[in-house]
Amino acid sequence: MLTCFDRKLADAYTSNSQKIRVLSEAWVSSEIYCPNCGTGVDSHRNNRPVADFYCAKCSEDFELKSKKNSSGSRIVDGAYDTMIKRLQGDDNPNFFLLNYSPVNYEVLNFAVVPKHFFTPEIIEKRKPLSPAAKRGAWVGCNILINNIPHAGKIFYVKDRQIQPTEKVLENWKKTLFLRDEKETKGWIVDVMNCLDKIDKTEFNLQDVYSYELFLQQKHPDNRHVKDKIRQQLQFLRDKGYLEFVSKGSYRLI
Repeated sequence: MLTCFDRKLADAYTSNSQKIRVLSEAWVSSEIYCPNCGTGVDSHRNNRPVADFYCAKCSEDFELKSKKNSSGSRIVDGAYDTMIKRLQGDDNPNFFLLNYSPVNYEVLNFAVVPKHFFTPEIIEKRKPLSPAAKRGAWVGCNILINNIPHAGKIFYVKDRQIQPTEKVLENWKKTLFLRDEKETKGWIVDVMNCLDKIDKTEFNLQDVYSYELFLQQKHPDNRHVKDKIRQQLQFLRDKGYLEFVSKGSYRLI
């Protein structure tokens, strides 16, 4: 995998945003493969409004978001109402996140966020535009990257280092079980985030219980948070995300 853009592809453009769009899309088409099956991805040629790339073999769709230097904690996206509706639809794409250097046009980080990690909790509503603006009262949104569990950010390139293809494919398959979860997905993702905060390969119930208040605030209608925590840990164990070590102790796989 090459990690530098082919700059000559943008010689005909003067706008920096146009240059980056052309260079980044060409790089993805040339270097990136589908994380689900390993086949190369193709550009959507019909300006499909909800995706930029697709896999012809397994029909996964991907939307590309590019940002120079640090990827930061949030990514600017489109209309808030449109995004919230997309989260419930079958056409919601996975996201490719590209972080590049504007100095030498080198890829610093490139990751895919599977669509099953997109919940309303990671979508931030922006302030409406001024009534005097061309799109007066339009409300956009941001994607809160920090609200996505580590398992939901699968890196192809991390800090300029290319990750093994087999690792990318393995990490993708590790959380596909979330696609079948509708009503409880928010709880599962929240517990995953708590496990990230604990930041230990092996942990116990008390470690997770320390986030009881945090989870209670996110789920105010639930009065049995500890029971819900144990339920989600058992679910994650059954799905192979973690394993049972001993009474009240678990290990991330």
